[in-house]
Amino acid sequence: MIFRPHFNLQNRNKTVINFSSGIVFVLLFLSGSPANLLRADEPSTVQTNAPQTRILNEAAALALLTATLQTNYVKDRGDLELNFTQPWIAPVLPDQPLTVKILELPTAGVTPAFIIRFQLCTATETVGAWQASLQAHVWRDVWVAHSDLQHGEPLGDADVARERRDVLSVHESLADFSAGDSSLELAGQVQAGTILLARNLKPRAVVHRGEIADALLEDGALSIMMKVEVLEEGAPGQIVRALNPVSKRNLTGKVISEKTILISL
Repeated sequence: MIFRPHFNLQNRNKTVINFSSGIVFVLLFLSGSPANLLRADEPSTVQTNAPQTRILNEAAALALLTATLQTNYVKDRGDLELNFTQPWIAPVLPDQPLTVKILELPTAGVTPAFIIRFQLCTATETVGAWQASLQAHVWRDVWVAHSDLQHGEPLGDADVARERRDVLSVHESLADFSAGDSSLELAGQVQAGTILLARNLKPRAVVHRGEIADALLEDGALSIMMKVEVLEEGAPGQIVRALNPVSKRNLTGKVISEKTILISL
């Protein structure tokens, strides 16, 4: 087939050449561009909405587990620290906020070494389940004896200091007081390096066995003060036994302050 140009001589100063569409196609073919042509009815193969993913590395996995166990199990006991005891194989997950659902945990909860089964979930789906072996610590600032402490030693004079310790294995109430507290004393001996527990302390006794104290007897508007012998030590607010040295009668009373007891009639 031969394509002939058509000359329009209506305007002598300008020559207009009209080519058929066939010539245009031939020129495009000769230039090598037809391979890049896309018909209107052909779908594009370029994916513009592929889901975004990310690798959940060890640090990110530990952060998710730590936050969940801290909130639901450790709570205010201290700051939880977790470490994997076996290599973590980092999975590829959707690049979306993730939450942890605990599937299985030891009956004792978080312990120094334990195995956990859990799921990771997005807002719309569960992306997988895992099992991991973990090592745990719960860190907290506590009172520690820096030297051996003796029974009855005033706490205000005791050699104690605050230290950050792992308290995960401590299952008793910790001692809680202000530095230099003179209202407490040691309830028993405590070895150097030991964390102080609540049971290691007691209110400081202000009356002691064998001492003579003032006993106040009140009956309405009538008040009588006399001397009594204290039969057991006691702190303010505690009930102690006393002896009237004149009548040899046993009495009971509440310790009001140092050397003063309110006698119950």
